[in-house]
Amino acid sequence: MTPFHRLFTDHPATVDETYSQHFLAAAGFGFRMIWGGIVCLVHAVIPGAFATAGSDMICELHERMVTNRRRLAETRRLPMETRRAA
Repeated sequence: MTPFHRLFTDHPATVDETYSQHFLAAAGFGFRMIWGGIVCLVHAVIPGAFATAGSDMICELHERMVTNRRRLAETRRLPMETRRAA
């Protein structure tokens, strides 16, 4: 396997995903984070708007990324990369 190919397969394999599965999951997180950033910027200008939306998104993403991945790793006894979660 070439170093170029490993760039696309090594990390997804550590979280028991194919490249495509990892792409969709990571892109979903990315778009959610972008939306969360926009919401926080609106909240900065208008404090009464989106009062908890930013922190709610952070909790949701943490639950999806860290908590669920730990549960999956414990259930399947998969290796879990701790350096980077996504």
